Amino acid sequence: MRYTITGRNIDVTPGLRAAVEEKIGKLDRYFNPDTEVIVTLSVQKGKQKIEVTIPVKGTMIRAEESSSDMYVSIDLVEEIIERQMKKYKNKLIDKKQSAMAFSDLFINEEFDTDDEINIVKTKRFAVKPMDPEEACVQMELLGHSFYVFLNAETEQVNVVYKRKNNTYGLIEPEFE
Repeated sequence: MRYTITGRNIDVTPGLRAAVEEKIGKLDRYFNPDTEVIVTLSVQKGKQKIEVTIPVKGTMIRAEESSSDMYVSIDLVEEIIERQMKKYKNKLIDKKQSAMAFSDLFINEEFDTDDEINIVKTKRFAVKPMDPEEACVQMELLGHSFYVFLNAETEQVNVVYKRKNNTYGLIEPEFE
């Protein structure tokens, strides 16, 4: 795997780089050797945070973890990604397209998964055209962390969501 390791408010020391490559390197068996792994290490208000993103064809595998010790965060994030890989193996691997992003070992390995995705409720609601700012206000009024709406400017379905630092995000569709 190819690593891109960056630091925010922290110097990426050779020791940290080695720890990331060693721990995340345990995931080598799931991916092809040319798979890119993007790692961001950051320190904020005493929290040592690691974000790992692994783009594979058609999807993105991502995890983040924070603790008071960066090495503990690195250990935890590796466990999260490994659990995700095992849990969603059948959904990640589409034999026709994205299978080439994963190693043969991972494709052929059997994992005991009884974590089926079970949709238990379907909601239907009227969609009123509005701008993203109005959608944020509606989201806040409802006390939700996201809000689906029809963007009056683009006439497309968008999603606004609340971010951790009390800011907002907007998700717009991009058709390939």
